[in-house]
Amino acid sequence: MKIPACRLADLPRGEAHRLDIDPPVSVFHTEDGELFAIDDTCTHQDASLADGWLEGREVECPLHASKFDLRTGAVDAPPAKRPVRTHEVVVEEGTVYVRLSADAPNLPPCVAARLAGGAA
Repeated sequence: MKIPACRLADLPRGEAHRLDIDPPVSVFHTEDGELFAIDDTCTHQDASLADGWLEGREVECPLHASKFDLRTGAVDAPPAKRPVRTHEVVVEEGTVYVRLSADAPNLPPCVAARLAGGAA
């Protein structure tokens, strides 16, 4: 499924745009002009990666400083141990789209329970 995220002109380099879907996804525009999309929730605890710090091709979680590679979703720094899910980014006629991965997300237990309708 391809979801419109934002206009490319509205996403400055070095910034992120969060899509409020379940689970949330964020598009990151690096200083080098590359675009990446990953699940927005840190796999360690419920924190928005779009609120973190973007440096090169990785994002640092604002809560406990876990770092994730935007290309692969791999964890580059603990305390997170599981990768975030990555998604394909497509730009068509100035609009940024995200093609969602069919893989299951790696969500922290509190978020997974909430999405499943259980207690957090």
